[in-house]
Amino acid sequence: MLRSLYNWTLSLAQSRYALWALAVVAFVESSFFPIPPDVLMIPMIIARPSRAFLIAAVATVASVLGGMFGYYIGFALMETVGQPILDFYGKGHAFEEFAAKYNEWGAWAVLTAGVTPFPFKVITIASGVTQLSFPVFVISAIIARALRFFLVAVLLWKFGEPIRDFIERRLGLVFIAFCVLLLGGFAVVGLL
Repeated sequence: MLRSLYNWTLSLAQSRYALWALAVVAFVESSFFPIPPDVLMIPMIIARPSRAFLIAAVATVASVLGGMFGYYIGFALMETVGQPILDFYGKGHAFEEFAAKYNEWGAWAVLTAGVTPFPFKVITIASGVTQLSFPVFVISAIIARALRFFLVAVLLWKFGEPIRDFIERRLGLVFIAFCVLLLGGFAVVGLL
């Protein structure tokens, strides 16, 4: 089923409504859809490199808006469903501790999930559940998603088809390594 969904998403990249389809896929991927917008972006940019930055901008804006919707899902469901369950099991206090720790590092969680293959929707919903500061969430989401989508656009615009395999197979690992180095750098600075 996932393969047919992937193929259907890929076929949207060739339609005349590709930008709209990209916006919809980027929006829903940030809140509940399993297929990342890169599946549409890559063939769209290879087909029309002159539109690479427009395509990246559409993906960024739609993804951040979808992330806001994911945040709302987490926030609304926690109040109506999650909290009564936690209270029933006497775990309301434990969740408050988790939320405090998450919110301490929440901006980093959003940044990391926004640029790596980690499902962004998990972090958008968790941010709503823990009530991470909404402005912090939005700013982190904008930075992360812009970094991810514009890097893909620049690479495809500059190198075209030869870079496609690298992006599809290895870009996630590069982003993960970058995040580890960035966080490691902050940890070293914090120890000094």
